[in-house]
Amino acid sequence: MTSAAATGSRPQGRPQGRRVSATRPFAAYEWMLALRYLRSRRKEGFISVIAGFSFIGIMLGVATLIIVMAVMNGFRNELFSKILGLNGHVIVNKIGGNFEDYQQIADRIARVPGVKTVMPLIEGQVMVTSAVQATGGLVRGMSENGLRGLPLVANNIRYGTINGFETQTGIAIGTRLANLLRVNVGDSIMLVSPKGATTPFGNAPRTKPYVVTALFEMGMSEYDRTMIFMPLAEAQRYFSRGPEVDALEVVVDNPGQVDHFVKAIRAAAGPTVHVSDWRQRNETFFTVLEVERNVMFIILSLIVLVAALNIISGLMMLVKDKGRDVAILRTMGATRGAMMRVFLITGASIGVVGTLAGLVLGVVFCLNIEVLRELMAWVTNTTIFDPNVYYLTRLPADMDLGETASIVGMALVLSVLATLYPSWRASTLDPVEALRYE
Repeated sequence: MTSAAATGSRPQGRPQGRRVSATRPFAAYEWMLALRYLRSRRKEGFISVIAGFSFIGIMLGVATLIIVMAVMNGFRNELFSKILGLNGHVIVNKIGGNFEDYQQIADRIARVPGVKTVMPLIEGQVMVTSAVQATGGLVRGMSENGLRGLPLVANNIRYGTINGFETQTGIAIGTRLANLLRVNVGDSIMLVSPKGATTPFGNAPRTKPYVVTALFEMGMSEYDRTMIFMPLAEAQRYFSRGPEVDALEVVVDNPGQVDHFVKAIRAAAGPTVHVSDWRQRNETFFTVLEVERNVMFIILSLIVLVAALNIISGLMMLVKDKGRDVAILRTMGATRGAMMRVFLITGASIGVVGTLAGLVLGVVFCLNIEVLRELMAWVTNTTIFDPNVYYLTRLPADMDLGETASIVGMALVLSVLATLYPSWRASTLDPVEALRYE
């Protein structure tokens, strides 16, 4: 009998009765295995190709979503600023009768807190002719103070001046209209109104020449091609309006909170007028833009979804190829959770890295979108984003932080969800069945 048996002592080694503690989740060896599975080997080349396509798909999907949504936001914000920069935020019209007491009503509205400018306005359609061309135009009769209250016009005078605009009979037109008519500051153009003097044979068109005193460029081709500003008193004479105006346009401090101003303006103006705001006048237009924006987001999200499905197929093939390795690891003591986490890290790494790469690509593209547009136009020798079609003279891109974060979050969630089923399948592999024919 040995001394160990005689003394009743246990042999040296692992103490009996103690269980080996499991490794903590996401331990170093799990990351090591996951990263090794991502590396390409000759016999696993096809799986690596699928992983590469999944990475490229998620990267392009995220970048495309960010770019398209930024462009649509920029397009909406540019149109928003142009429309509000040319028109008043609140419009006051007379109910049933001529608007001759507009000055008294304008004085009362001007005393409302938050009101910046009250502009009497006359509008009328005319035909504009020069020695070489004729086209349609919209005349807006305004005072000099009212015209200066529109920064989109007053701050974008390219040639000439609007100083003394109210005391003269000259007009201000857009640069695109001037180019179309081939006129410049100091040249004369003819305005023809269909509503002229009444004769025994009907209404005779009113025709009168005007000197161009200023050229403006607002950056919206539709406005630059059709808008004509005329002194208010001259517009009253030209359209035979006498002492009346068509409407009062009110500019307020915060157009986003225009509802609060409408109530105060209606109370100050009295019951003889109708008050509306810019949202009511452009409701259909902005609703169409919002619907189009939401639909584009849903459609382009399918790119990310397809890339996530590629992650599922690639992981399923990887699980099948690594069945023997999983069985050996299980017999060595690896838990089901550890095996699930290994493949979850493998698949999620593709989605996370692809999403971050797409974020960088999308941000860089948006920051340089105008330069890229000009480069593509030069390379292809074509006009990209024609202002005659899209109204604006430049391609806008306005990234919204919350929207960009939601795109990145959506891509990350889809990438992680795509790995759950293949990872669960890997954790449920039976070591005995996997090694039976090895």
